Amino acid sequence: MNRSMMDLWVGCFVALGGAALLFLALQVSNFSGSRISETYVLQAKFDNIGGLKVRGPVKSAGVVVGRISDIRFDAESYEAVVTMQIDGRYRFPKDTFAAIFTAGLLGEQYVGLDAGGSEKMLQGGDKIAKTQSAVVLEKLISQFLFSKAADGQDKK
Repeated sequence: MNRSMMDLWVGCFVALGGAALLFLALQVSNFSGSRISETYVLQAKFDNIGGLKVRGPVKSAGVVVGRISDIRFDAESYEAVVTMQIDGRYRFPKDTFAAIFTAGLLGEQYVGLDAGGSEKMLQGGDKIAKTQSAVVLEKLISQFLFSKAADGQDKK
């Protein structure tokens, strides 16, 4: 194999590696090449959003139905306000329940929508009234430890 043929193979290998790195970077950043054509905005207030991030998924029945477009702090109610862009193909009842879940044990957090039974549908700009905040593992562990410590002192 001569030198120019070897250089060609090395160049192809480097280009393939670069393309693979670009693909992985796009997958990790939640970038999707296809844009949702028509969306409507919903908002929900949570006491604690945990590690929820902008561009995170909004799912219903395990299907991505939208993306989180904004997260801000409401200084009057001391709650986090999450704004979601929902695909226009999907409509949800007024009594829909929004909760923050974690995908797997250490996975990303997302907003899950559980449809209610109301005949009236949410419109663009509406607020979801029923929400459940993220479960913070550190808080659960500390509550468990403090309750065990209190039980130990009661027995003395």
